[in-house]
Amino acid sequence: MLGHNFKRTLYEVLEDTGKRRLAAQTLRNVLIILIIANVVFAVLETVPEIRRTLGPHLRFLQLGSGVVFVVEYMLRLYVADLHPPLRRYGPIGARLRYAIHPDALVDLIGALPLVLVLLLPNQAVTMVVILRLLRFLKLARYSPALRSLISAVAAERHALLGSSMIIFGVILMAATVMYLIEHDQQPEKFRSILHGIYWAITTVTTVGYGDVVPISNPGKMVGAVVMLMGYGLIALPVGIIASAFAREIHSRDFVVTWSMVARVPLFEDLSATEVASVAKQLQAFNVRKGVTIAEEGDIADRMFFINDGEVEIRMEHGTVYLGEGNFFGELALLNQTQRTTTVVAYRDCQLLVLEAKALHQLMDSDAALAKKIMDEARERAEAGKKILGELAEEELEQAGYVGADEDQEAQQELFENGDPAKQDQT
Repeated sequence: MLGHNFKRTLYEVLEDTGKRRLAAQTLRNVLIILIIANVVFAVLETVPEIRRTLGPHLRFLQLGSGVVFVVEYMLRLYVADLHPPLRRYGPIGARLRYAIHPDALVDLIGALPLVLVLLLPNQAVTMVVILRLLRFLKLARYSPALRSLISAVAAERHALLGSSMIIFGVILMAATVMYLIEHDQQPEKFRSILHGIYWAITTVTTVGYGDVVPISNPGKMVGAVVMLMGYGLIALPVGIIASAFAREIHSRDFVVTWSMVARVPLFEDLSATEVASVAKQLQAFNVRKGVTIAEEGDIADRMFFINDGEVEIRMEHGTVYLGEGNFFGELALLNQTQRTTTVVAYRDCQLLVLEAKALHQLMDSDAALAKKIMDEARERAEAGKKILGELAEEELEQAGYVGADEDQEAQQELFENGDPAKQDQT
């Protein structure tokens, strides 16, 4: 049991799941710094002056970071069978399938330099340098934007292949025409169509080195046409990737928003389409650290979703803290009374706000949706769901203060004592 708990804890920290977000975030930041430092060290080692003076220190740092990457790769393999999609394959099958996953292959690339240095200290110098520089690929694991860009390119691979074929066709045609026109006058520079391809590539990409240029009037006319076509040809794949990237970001944000709304007990019985309708009513709201989000005594007419950051809810008997992915103020959507708590941004926050007015307008336009929401509210009241101040029991469970199986006395003690970890921070 102890070994299983340790493995589960290790999995939650490595994969940033569960409640150990602080440890996971710390590990992620350390690895990001280490990856960037490794790439910088690999570049600096190629400077003769730096290699002579700091060579031993840089090699020591490279060796130490290599050990970290090897340990990280082994630990990720160790916990691979805890990934939900891989559990059904068993310990060995799950690890084999995880080992061929793109993320695992990138981790392997990060671990290989140390292995090659130990096994082939003198024969693998070039390969080690290349692999060290390729460690920057590990940043994709920690960058949602970079992963979205990769996904966008993968999703539009057929369109990109088609545009590449068009560009190559233009290059080949331009090279052939230029070879036929300029070969007699510049036999050394346009000895073949292959030499013409070099000129066509530099012209279409608008680089224009100037080492190979047409000198005849027909050649200059062809060159001018190819240069003008280059702007449109290069814009073609750029536009495809840009539009796909924008769609990917929009889809990712929508999924995150949809997931947060679906977690609210008031909306848990809604269909996917109905949850999406509610999610469309959300408005973005950025708050700096220390700013009051909701003041005690104000009219409670909106609920909040925490997209990023952490908030501090000051109650009569204590303080609770809610972080990324949580929500608060659910009861304000139906019971627009005076707020009994004050909510302050504990850290810089990105919030999504759902106003009671917007929800009521949506409910007025959709009778079925209104019935489901009101039925859920009625069932929760009949089930005796506890309400502390203006916060529902589920909202406080997010912070670990209220449990469905705990008695009222234990809950009251938690609120009176507050969160020791947060008290230490303050």
